[in-house]
Amino acid sequence: MESTDTTNSILERLAQVEPDALALEETPEQRKILTDRVFAFADGLLDGLAQRPVWSGAPGARDDLLAQGIPEEPAHLDKVMDLIVREIDGPGLQPASGGHLGYIPGGGIYPGALGDYMAAVTNRYAGVHYASPGAVHLENMLLRWLCRLVGYPRQALGTLTSGGSIATLVAVVAARDAKEIKADRITRSPIYVTDQTHHCVAKSIAIAGLGEAPLRKVAMTPRHRMDVDALRRTIRSDCEQGLQPFMLVASAGTTDTGALDPLAELADVAQAEGLWYHVDAAYGGAFLLLDEMRPRFQGIEAADSVVIDPHKGLFLPYGTGAVIVREPDHIRASHGLRGVYLQDAGDLFDEPSPADLSPELTRHFRGLRMWLPIQVHGLARFRAALEEKLLLCRLFHERVRSLGFEVGPEPDLSVTMFRWIPRDGTDPAEFNRSLLQAILEDGRVFLSSTTIDGVFWIRLAVLCFRTHRDRIEAVLEVLEREIR
Repeated sequence: MESTDTTNSILERLAQVEPDALALEETPEQRKILTDRVFAFADGLLDGLAQRPVWSGAPGARDDLLAQGIPEEPAHLDKVMDLIVREIDGPGLQPASGGHLGYIPGGGIYPGALGDYMAAVTNRYAGVHYASPGAVHLENMLLRWLCRLVGYPRQALGTLTSGGSIATLVAVVAARDAKEIKADRITRSPIYVTDQTHHCVAKSIAIAGLGEAPLRKVAMTPRHRMDVDALRRTIRSDCEQGLQPFMLVASAGTTDTGALDPLAELADVAQAEGLWYHVDAAYGGAFLLLDEMRPRFQGIEAADSVVIDPHKGLFLPYGTGAVIVREPDHIRASHGLRGVYLQDAGDLFDEPSPADLSPELTRHFRGLRMWLPIQVHGLARFRAALEEKLLLCRLFHERVRSLGFEVGPEPDLSVTMFRWIPRDGTDPAEFNRSLLQAILEDGRVFLSSTTIDGVFWIRLAVLCFRTHRDRIEAVLEVLEREIR
């Protein structure tokens, strides 16, 4: 009798909650209303990008957004879309704009968004081959293509990640385990970087439990590249002190200056000293698509691990990074753990699953946002866009120098630095901060700054696929006006 009462109580409650639960599945008419509004927003954004300021300090609708809170009942769609337009898409930097010439611009190519949309609608679980073989095969195919681009052997593989930071963490953990850096060895296992090494490397070292490893900042050449002779001297000094050199991190395109370290010479040092050789090509890796640039990357094929961010040089939406390794067994050994609830998922080694090659278990199907744009456009258009960015940066470098600005080294890739030295004795840093502010207030472009060896520089980074010559001319126009 008690069992019957319990069953009836459950059925009664089910009848009460079921209507609201069913409402989460929209009707075709409701889907069309939502889809039309979202696509209208996207079209309005893209069609109006050229006229919008790249940077806005406007306060937006923050108070309205906070007042909206987390509603118990459905919010009105008009209000929701208004908040998106005014607050979420309003203030701050417009990273989709061709005027984004600061930091390292991301992409946002439209078919990438459509790939994300389809991935989210299908909601394929891309972590394990058993659950979604098509998704895993697609992602592994893309990763093997990146491996071939780098020059890796056939067995090489890796995983798509949320970006260069997680990709770097995967590589650092693999290096730690492959070189058997246990707790008692950490303080005796130096890691070699430069002042220009991206800070995600230091974060990954700390997260991986290697924070007490000696972090050697190797001297650089005047072109902001790692000095190979200085590296050899530093390693020799460490060995004389009884330390055991562990890892070398090279940069194939630094964030501040776009410099390419001497990858081939560093590969020789790493091999001679038994170091794990990691190359951060998050920014620069996509330039391997250009035949003229491939010689500059010679030596990358000798790296144990490489990070490339397709959301940079392949112009994809943010959240698309990749780490590839010569020997995938290294990352599998660090991350290939399975819970018993996955006992139906088959042999670990059938077709490598992303969940076995990174810290992520549940993860978004990232591969579709990368595969679809390549299929829609073909690689030739990506190559043309990458070459255009190199040429635009070189053009700016020459033109700004001809205006009388002090410039940094000839750009290795698509980043360059410049500053004005006032002739009236004004502090150069103060003047160039004001100059940068004038550029931002103009609204057509967004540039950023950096400080190297105590010197304040303005940076121009050309990588957004929507950046063309007119934006470079806009920067030069503002600069010429301001220095007058």
